[in-house]
Amino acid sequence: MKVLLLSKYPRMGASSRLRSLQYLPALVDEGLEVTVSSLFDDEYLKGLYAEGRRSKVRSLVLYLKRFLALITVFRYELVWVEKEIFPYFPAVFERLLAVLGVKYVVDYDDAIFHNYDLAGSGLIRKLLGRKIDVVMANATCVIAGNEYLAIRARQAKARRVEIIPTVVDHTRYEHSVDTGSGHYVIGWIGSPSTQRYVVDIKDALKAVCDRMGARLVLVGATDDVVNQLSGISVEVVPWREDTEAANIARMDVGIMPLVDGPWEKGKCGYKLIQYMASGVPVVASPVGVNVGIVTESGAGYLASTPDEWKEALLALLQCEKRRRASGIAGRAAVHETYSMQAQIPRLVQILRAPGAI
Repeated sequence: MKVLLLSKYPRMGASSRLRSLQYLPALVDEGLEVTVSSLFDDEYLKGLYAEGRRSKVRSLVLYLKRFLALITVFRYELVWVEKEIFPYFPAVFERLLAVLGVKYVVDYDDAIFHNYDLAGSGLIRKLLGRKIDVVMANATCVIAGNEYLAIRARQAKARRVEIIPTVVDHTRYEHSVDTGSGHYVIGWIGSPSTQRYVVDIKDALKAVCDRMGARLVLVGATDDVVNQLSGISVEVVPWREDTEAANIARMDVGIMPLVDGPWEKGKCGYKLIQYMASGVPVVASPVGVNVGIVTESGAGYLASTPDEWKEALLALLQCEKRRRASGIAGRAAVHETYSMQAQIPRLVQILRAPGAI
């Protein structure tokens, strides 16, 4: 079976790497021949991550490249789209695929529809506010990373909606070793765009670090966050795919703070799953999918207020037995549900028969 994968990014982009690209070797083993055509490239991403800029000229060239890839769709039995074919452009090409009888599956791991229906520009809201609903409605199947995204797909009258969580290849993750040495590490992994959530709980982090002699390790943050967390011992570690698992294994507790907003409700809790894969207990804001992941797995605690964050972190750092039990529970949940190995059969079934109900 030949599949054209229209990913948004190459492997440097987390969403593409996790939602599709990490599955490719397994899909080949299952007899699927997947051709990848990413919209943006590494050069684009490096500029975006380093300087927060988007080159208009580079974007235009990449959009043209995507258009040329679309001309080849009839060579394939299925088109697999990450989010949308052209960001900030009407769903013309998704409609066209449906009219031409080209089956496409579309995948979401965040609430991208809020880029449009909650945009600051009234013009964008008017022209594109329902764009993603159109993309969903014309798809043969919508794959959603969580229930919040699935609800939107059902409201859009999508023909078939399936939930596949964002997962890890659990074989890449080392089991964290709790030495009980007292040199505690509170860890976070993410990107510069989400490090602000860590700053939001600064007071709780400082109180816990002062009391327990702990330090904060931030993987993927920028150096300027250190000044925003003054008074806390902070180590900023650059993110690299080949070192992220080892850096997580250094942590005694992994955190995922969020604000309770519409965009955050669409997140898929990937940080939590990474911590859990290494047997690291977690503390997270009770937002969106975080609630189900933490409560159903028993991997740690949910915390909303500064006092709750402080109490949850202290509960784990002060009790080695509790840390170990939460870590074991989280790792088991990853093996059973939140691993690539657990989800491969479902993804293969969807791609082979996207229209099956």
